[in-house]
Amino acid sequence: MEPATTTSLGRAPPQLVGGWEAGLLMFLALLYFGGALVNPTFFGSTEALHALLRDTSRVGIIAVGMTFVIANRDLDLSVGSTYGLVAVVFARLVAPSFLDFGVIQSAILCVLLGTVIGLVNGVLVTVLKVPAFIATLTILFIGRGFVLALTHGQAIYYSEKAKDYPLFFHLGETNGLGFNNQIAIFFFIAIVGAYMLAKTRWGYETFATGGNEQAAAYAGIRTRWVRIRAYLLSSLCATLAALLSAAQDKGVTPLYGVSWELTVIASVVIGGASILGGRGRVIGSCLGAAVVVLIDKVLREGWPITRIVVIDGESIAVGAKFTLPAGAVLVFLGLLLVIAVLIEPFLIRRQIAARLWAWLRGRPPPPAYEIGGVAIEGVQTKGAMVTDTALSATGLGKFLARRDALAIILTAVLWLTGLALRPDYWWNLPNTFAILLNYTELALITVGLTYVIAAGDIDLSVGAVLALAGSTAAYFLKVLGADPLTAVTMGLLAGMTAGAVNAAVTVGFKLPAFIATLGMFYIARGLAAWLVAGQQLTGWPEGYNLLGRKVNDVLLHFGLSLPSGIIRTVAEVVSIQTIWMFFVAVIAGIVLAYTPFGLKVCAAGGNVRAAAYAGINTNRVRFISLMLSALCASMAGIINVAYFRSFNPVAGQFRELDAIASVIIGGGSIFGGYGTMIGALAGAASITLVRALLQLNVQGFSMPQHWINVFIGIILIVAVLIDIWVRQTNIFGRLRTRLARRAPTRDSSHG
Repeated sequence: MEPATTTSLGRAPPQLVGGWEAGLLMFLALLYFGGALVNPTFFGSTEALHALLRDTSRVGIIAVGMTFVIANRDLDLSVGSTYGLVAVVFARLVAPSFLDFGVIQSAILCVLLGTVIGLVNGVLVTVLKVPAFIATLTILFIGRGFVLALTHGQAIYYSEKAKDYPLFFHLGETNGLGFNNQIAIFFFIAIVGAYMLAKTRWGYETFATGGNEQAAAYAGIRTRWVRIRAYLLSSLCATLAALLSAAQDKGVTPLYGVSWELTVIASVVIGGASILGGRGRVIGSCLGAAVVVLIDKVLREGWPITRIVVIDGESIAVGAKFTLPAGAVLVFLGLLLVIAVLIEPFLIRRQIAARLWAWLRGRPPPPAYEIGGVAIEGVQTKGAMVTDTALSATGLGKFLARRDALAIILTAVLWLTGLALRPDYWWNLPNTFAILLNYTELALITVGLTYVIAAGDIDLSVGAVLALAGSTAAYFLKVLGADPLTAVTMGLLAGMTAGAVNAAVTVGFKLPAFIATLGMFYIARGLAAWLVAGQQLTGWPEGYNLLGRKVNDVLLHFGLSLPSGIIRTVAEVVSIQTIWMFFVAVIAGIVLAYTPFGLKVCAAGGNVRAAAYAGINTNRVRFISLMLSALCASMAGIINVAYFRSFNPVAGQFRELDAIASVIIGGGSIFGGYGTMIGALAGAASITLVRALLQLNVQGFSMPQHWINVFIGIILIVAVLIDIWVRQTNIFGRLRTRLARRAPTRDSSHG
């Protein structure tokens, strides 16, 4: 009888540092050497290395906290706005022109603020069951609104007062050993974070929760607290980085923290963490931060060139520097995020480097990482209880049981509120249709996004795609002198290309839709600014502007005049874009509600596995939905340029927030499986009316725009909570059932 043999799986993967970090170190050295070649005046100096380490310190500190979040299979998109908000709050507390608090009191209050933000994120995601990317994205926008509102778009400085607190502000300066104190703090935080994640129970619980939350709960781990704790660490790390920045700059600008969430997430993923959870190392994240910061510096610093200037007929060589145009760095960072996330499934999980090294040494390949990580996966169809209630109800109850009833009622209430506050403005027909014009852009985006959300995906790039399509059309009109038809065609082509990339990366490469579209959010926004060099363009043929004009203006342009009467009155206030929006919405609504494709969309979103078993090509359904979303956003961008007769690189800002809120308010489920066009349009109307009411001048008061964005973010969170707890969980129905059960018990006890 032959002895039993066992197969060794080899050594367990290292917890503190491994081959991936060694590869990152080599890549860093090559990248720095390349920077020194193209720009020796900067990268060839020791000051450049010191500046790289100093700037890496703040990003690296935030990356330490983000590593815990991503290892938990969560995401924190709010770290950039947390960083900016804490720095702004500290500036307002300390600055003599504002509250003039002491530094210690201000720092303590900022730490409390960071703690609150972390707790809010954690509670939203774990207790209230809001998807992590929606919860933290909303906090991102709310925080950014607070930053702009508190600074009024202006910088705040307190350099004179900093002289009275040398101990604190010395944290941001160079010490007696010749390096910045932030570097020392960063190294300390990195060592502590690495030890916690690799060698303590906290790390064990984090990996267990991220690898398989259900199994971790069965093992007795309090997974909810583990995830909340990670958000607390992430927020507190962002708070510490903000305080170090305040100590260094002795002031703050409204741009603090912009796009930092992109930089930090890319750093952690480049460092070897899995976006699917269950794996990550703090040392790798810190090295990833150094890689991202170095790439950013190489791109922003540019490289020296020599220009020939002719003065009085004499050619003179002048030293100059070539730098990339506005938006280019954002494009590269967005690409870096997508590429970094693709590295994980295609290089790390397949252990390409380790297999190649084993092959070169003639040894057997190492075992592959476990792919999956879900022991028991429940099959759920969201919204079934609400649908059953709607089928069984009668009369008014049948309408109230509809998922889109809330949006329809809310639209009517908001309209009557505006009429009560300012009847002189609200009842004026031109003003009414002016509100409708603002509604048109949002409604067009919402039409496409309804399909995406119903299919179980999300598109965070719709506002940026709007800007990309608009900038492309404006570039062809103004710079290239193209005719309107060519400009429209190229604008639509640019937007559809972005949609095709979204769909290919999401469906083809199996990346989560929120990651793929988040990358496109930055790429498309950067390309839009790149095309127009960050400037506003204006002045093109009136033939193009007709796309955003009133019907009567279009008729007059072609020499047609309507007789006086109701038809002419309507033609003077109704625009071409409004008619086009309703045409698109009707077609999209019919397809979604009454065609096999619409049923396939909802089936794929409700239960993608069951839909696939039923023979539905779910990949094709999701691909088409993402393409339709890009098409609708592109059309909105084309119309935006025509309506305003100009293009501004900030076009479409916050539109993704408005559109997602519109779909959810309109009855769409954030988990997929449901959506109606009537509800989505009513939701868009609600958001438009909220913005109009908040901007309404009532007795000389109107709310600033930045505070409006804060309110819209709060509305989105409330809408998602209503979807989860009222529609999905049917919390009111469960409460009624519980009360009905208690009533007979009380009656019998009295009897």
